[in-house]
Amino acid sequence: MDMANKDDDNQTGVRRGQQGRGRRVTASDVANAARVSRSAVSRAFTPGAYLDKDKRALILKTAHQLGYRPNALAASLHGSSTNLVGVVAGSLDNLYDSEFLAQLIAGLNQANKWPLVLAGGDSCIEEAILSILDYPLDALIIRGGSIPSSLIETCAKLNIPLLFSGHVVDAPFTDCVCCRNGAGAALAVDHLVERGRTAFGFLGGPSSRSSTLERLEGTEERLKHHGLELQIRHFCDYSYENGRKAAKEMLAQAKLDALLCANDAMALGALSAIRATLGLKVPDDLSIIGFDDVALAAWPDFNLTTLRNPIDQTVAEILRLLELRLDSPDKPNEVVLVDPVLMRRGTD
Repeated sequence: MDMANKDDDNQTGVRRGQQGRGRRVTASDVANAARVSRSAVSRAFTPGAYLDKDKRALILKTAHQLGYRPNALAASLHGSSTNLVGVVAGSLDNLYDSEFLAQLIAGLNQANKWPLVLAGGDSCIEEAILSILDYPLDALIIRGGSIPSSLIETCAKLNIPLLFSGHVVDAPFTDCVCCRNGAGAALAVDHLVERGRTAFGFLGGPSSRSSTLERLEGTEERLKHHGLELQIRHFCDYSYENGRKAAKEMLAQAKLDALLCANDAMALGALSAIRATLGLKVPDDLSIIGFDDVALAAWPDFNLTTLRNPIDQTVAEILRLLELRLDSPDKPNEVVLVDPVLMRRGTD
């Protein structure tokens, strides 16, 4: 091959290299370019580490020219913390869980934690958690649904603490933050009884969810206190569409003047169906109360009366418990119960 062809090949190689993704610049590359030791580069990027001022300036300038940034994950592996926090978010079709996740991620970022987020239905959650456990997590936060006991045992063996949001789990190195679901349902019943309502229906999420069962139990116990009983109960999947469908079925089977819904999405679906197809006036003919207080609930087209499940307080408690657990891994488990708040609007 002649020199001209060789030059063409070299130029082509450069162009291809420029078009493709190159390897990450390493501390060794910076050390070689600046003619210093690898340890000097490390000290230059370590706050408080001793290094000659001129040498530090040379290293930082060289690093900037080469496009070098320290690999924070690799550096953290030499210490006791990686700042990686797994977050099992469940299905993000749930309006409350989406809002919760946004605030949780923002809070973790402010605390200098790097969330690895898993989203999806219950059917794929076990496989997803097993994959995320390949990373050196500081902790794992579970929102909503439960996880198999085998995974809890695996996390304990890996010394990965668990934080549950939405229900209480008794396991080693595990803390929980949960709404007082039964108390919230009782607030709604008391309010509607004061408004003269006597024929109650309950629209719940999956009957396997502890939040649904606690809200149902709170409803039935408080109705009994007032000398009333639930006329009809129905379970579906926490969605808007099934809320619409369920409301039609329930009102075809029972004459109600109050409908308590275990989340806002179902309440909004029920409200839409009642206004659009059933010819009933809300709240004149039927009162509707949701649970969670998602942003949509306050929109003028809905103006939904609901029980606020306070995300800001829940996230603050999760971050507090996370910090305490990381500081004291063997501390006793803690359960925090958050009080719901009745948000009166236009459907009660």
